[in-house]
Amino acid sequence: MKVSQSGLDSLNFEGDLLVLGRFEDQDPSAQELAIDAALSGALSAASERLYFKGKPRQSVALDTLGGIKAGKVLLLGLGREDELTPAIIRDYAALGIDEALKGRHPNLGIFSPTPSPDHALQVVVGAQLGAYRFHDLQAAPQDAPRPAIESVDVLGSDSSQENLDAGIQIGDSVNLARTLTNEPANICTPERFEALAQEIAKAPGFELLVLDRAEIKARGMGGIVGVSQGASREPRFIHLTYTPSGEASAEIALVGKGLTFDSGGLNIKPASGMEMMYIDMAGAAAVLGTMNLVAKLQPNCKVHGIVGACENMTGADAYRPSDVLTMYSGKTVEILNTDAEGRLVLADCIHHAVQLKPDCIIDLATLTGACMVALGPNYAGLFSDNDALAAKLLEAADSAGESLWRLPLDPKLAEDLKSKRADITNLGGRYGGAITAAQFLQHFKGDATWAHMDIAGPVLASKDDGHIRTGGTGYAVLTLWAFINAQ
Repeated sequence: MKVSQSGLDSLNFEGDLLVLGRFEDQDPSAQELAIDAALSGALSAASERLYFKGKPRQSVALDTLGGIKAGKVLLLGLGREDELTPAIIRDYAALGIDEALKGRHPNLGIFSPTPSPDHALQVVVGAQLGAYRFHDLQAAPQDAPRPAIESVDVLGSDSSQENLDAGIQIGDSVNLARTLTNEPANICTPERFEALAQEIAKAPGFELLVLDRAEIKARGMGGIVGVSQGASREPRFIHLTYTPSGEASAEIALVGKGLTFDSGGLNIKPASGMEMMYIDMAGAAAVLGTMNLVAKLQPNCKVHGIVGACENMTGADAYRPSDVLTMYSGKTVEILNTDAEGRLVLADCIHHAVQLKPDCIIDLATLTGACMVALGPNYAGLFSDNDALAAKLLEAADSAGESLWRLPLDPKLAEDLKSKRADITNLGGRYGGAITAAQFLQHFKGDATWAHMDIAGPVLASKDDGHIRTGGTGYAVLTLWAFINAQ
């Protein structure tokens, strides 16, 4: 998809589809009035007939029949101007893309809701995300090629082309995380993560460390060793480091859970739902998507991307309930349930991050169903014992248009992790499962400034919804990028 800005007005854009918006209960813009006049009042008549008031996602589509140079016009509601968010702008652009794909209109113009460069950037991101389809594993249709978008002209904006190009990179990086999440476990393997990390590391300022099973074991990463030992597929520990050319404004460590398939281990999961456990690596996908964006846009922060990638399987060497693992930090963990495995992998990765002495550590994981029970499928849970870091992450999520909610680290529930045979257990009690999972990780963060994001809910969408597509959502890439940019 080529993205540009021609500076044309609504009457002179020559593409297949022209998209423009109207805020709720506001008068039509000059561009809309010009189109309506050129179409002899057809647009206003259609708007009146459809009770169009500019409410979010209201739409009026009209073939121009040669009245203007664009072949078709799509008028979309933007809601109240004082309630405009990045997510609403992305939805607006994505709905335009949907109409273009449905009608096989490969070249379209989209008016930015305002001249703001930030709004124009979100139009580009929304167009990229709206155009995403995961067809990689399907045969090409025989009757006709799949529709595709060739070009988007962002109209009515004061943006630079460099800003629009950044929007392309942001959208591409979210879509990379989506694709990783959508790929099945026989394709998205630890080796796939390694190969992707090698590609990212070709960018200026990058270094890469990759450990295989023998090296992971030699370093004493008992959590990763234990979880992966029932799988024939080799685990990987991956550490990408980006160092800016000038003085770094901050140093951030991102840690992602990369369980490329989770059978539950010997505490095997029920058959119903196990087929979805290829998504248990979405935290790693978010980290690698973010590192891909770091490689493209080269921020002023030093950024570490750390991923523990493996499978949790039921082979003859699988770890057992009652086993005691010695972790990378030296702490011992009594295994009460082999399906509480992600925290074991994360714990070793977090301890590795602690040794780097960054300004903060942020880990991301599809860690608990309990978080989804608490917050529903659209919000991620945020846990931190540092109010300042939590506030910055919440602000980043808000500015990025992603849903994040802080949950408590209840000290009384931490008692549930006590073990009679080891330092701690890997499972808490019946209640507050998302909290005790976060508190388990807290045991390994030392004195570091740390936050944990339980992203089990929003990493997967059951249906198309604006710029969100069915399947992997790439959740957290936008939030992490906003956080990095704010440093």
